Amino acid sequence: MKWERLLARGRFGDKPGFIPTQVARSEFEVDYDRIIFSAPFRNLQDKTQVFPLPEQAFVHTRLTHSLEVSSVGRSLGKAAGEMLLEKYPQLIKTGVTPFEIGAIVAAAALTHDIGNPPFGHAGEEAISDFFKFHPAGKCWETHVRTEQLADLHSFEGNAQGFRMLVSKQFGLKLTYATLAAFTKYPRPSMIAQRDIARRSQKKYGFFINQLVDFEQMGAVLGMQKSSPECWYRHPLAFLVEAADDICYSIIDLEDGCTLGLVSFEETVTLLAPILKDKFDPKKLEEPRTETQNLGALRALAIGELIQECVEVFSNYEESMCKGNFDKALTDIIPSSKFLQKITEVSVQKIYRSQIVLEKEAAGFQVLEGLLEVFSKALYHQFYDPENFSGKDKSILRLLPEDFPMKGWGAEVNPYPLLRSLVDFISGMTDKYALNLYRRVKGISFPGS
Repeated sequence: MKWERLLARGRFGDKPGFIPTQVARSEFEVDYDRIIFSAPFRNLQDKTQVFPLPEQAFVHTRLTHSLEVSSVGRSLGKAAGEMLLEKYPQLIKTGVTPFEIGAIVAAAALTHDIGNPPFGHAGEEAISDFFKFHPAGKCWETHVRTEQLADLHSFEGNAQGFRMLVSKQFGLKLTYATLAAFTKYPRPSMIAQRDIARRSQKKYGFFINQLVDFEQMGAVLGMQKSSPECWYRHPLAFLVEAADDICYSIIDLEDGCTLGLVSFEETVTLLAPILKDKFDPKKLEEPRTETQNLGALRALAIGELIQECVEVFSNYEESMCKGNFDKALTDIIPSSKFLQKITEVSVQKIYRSQIVLEKEAAGFQVLEGLLEVFSKALYHQFYDPENFSGKDKSILRLLPEDFPMKGWGAEVNPYPLLRSLVDFISGMTDKYALNLYRRVKGISFPGS
């Protein structure tokens, strides 16, 4: 793969010979601004990162997490860009600058969680389980094709994000380069054989009805394939992944410490090895609060990890372009063993804490309940009309005004209909999903 094509400024819908009219902003900065002002991005403010929002202390939401990942991504991209322009001076003739490469990574990182449903990863599993195990979900199996069923049986927030970013419904129309940098897993859900050694095949990155979009993007950028069904990652996707890995490792630990799940002393012990000679225990004795000390340690740790990731990226970018490198940067940097230790502690004391497990249990109940009532009503109206009840009619009136309610029937494949239903459910905030669940189940009433 060639950097001249990988950094193309084109977008879906551009006419041949289209020339951008923006002067003050690059095309990739336009991407960033469109994302910031979009409704799906705003909704992240009420989607759980790890912890339900407590009253006694501030912890991160998906929104603040995404902003921080984007900030780290910009630093990674700009530093990598300086290296690339020094190594490939011909890129300068294309007008590419380190700031533009930083803007691509920043924009892609800003959207990295945009497809996540309410209640985090528990929400993903709840949607998958509904179509795999619940009678109201399994009844659709005979109506859809095998590859479509694979999408429904394994909901993937990354694929949902790609769907949202290319959908005309949201009007984002991002550049191909930003979309490719966003895509950590450039394959569909159903493939003949998964190569477990390749990080990019761990999950999937687009639903089957976005295959044509992905093929078009890949063709424009000159993205190559590792197999008939799988593409090599865009090299900048490794930086987006690293930005996310750095932030959730360090900042989830910070939140865990803030909530008292991990002691300050243990947090310091976990972060100190990353800082190496920059760690000065005497500074912790200065008249500052634990929160201030924690913030300083976090900033230093993130700065060190950025440097290490840029160096590894520089060493392997040629292999990335050839498709030979396919690992997470944070797995091979000098501090990888220290990040692994943080992960082990986080799993034990944070991700399996009572407050997190309760949130996950609630998420399963809420999303299954919402999918059940809406899915059953849609099935009854279009595929089992003899059982279409007054209750079903009432439920369907709660769907968005632009929900596609025409053209379905027993002889019509309902996959696009189910995609729209999952769009509706997965796009909800935690609070809205919970409140709507209570109302459709008769647990509470509007205004109560």
